[in-house]
Amino acid sequence: MANEDKKDFNAMLNDSKDMPKFQTITDEKSIEKYGGDRMYFAPPIDYDKVMRLVPVGKLLTVGAIREYFAKQNGADFTEPITAGIFVSIAAWASYQREDDKTPYWRTLKANGELNPKYPGGVEAQKEMLEQEGHVIIQKGRTNIKYYVKDYEQALYSL
Repeated sequence: MANEDKKDFNAMLNDSKDMPKFQTITDEKSIEKYGGDRMYFAPPIDYDKVMRLVPVGKLLTVGAIREYFAKQNGADFTEPITAGIFVSIAAWASYQREDDKTPYWRTLKANGELNPKYPGGVEAQKEMLEQEGHVIIQKGRTNIKYYVKDYEQALYSL
């Protein structure tokens, strides 16, 4: 996202944009990729609510949140693009609040990857996760990415 300092992420977080909603997809490749044609869209605030459940020492992935929403709502899958955007909105909304923080840094991308779109980028997320006892590893030489080592062992069960 750009111009984060000029946006009201808490207003965005609370704007449901006519969600939750379902959509039936017809693209065969997508149906095969996601295992069905019934796609669910969760509102931004729902991501925040789930991210708040993760206690110190535990982790969550965006994929796990998507699976949880799909299962809870009888869908084949939860739409992935809005999921990533809404997780970032939840993070920035928390960052903009003085208190009542959402522990967004505990929500990882796929394979335990840190999220560069969070406030302060991967450096800030890395610092917060290390303070909670997680070990962060670096992968790649030119396209460097950071991951929580053995993140699977710390996953929070929804």
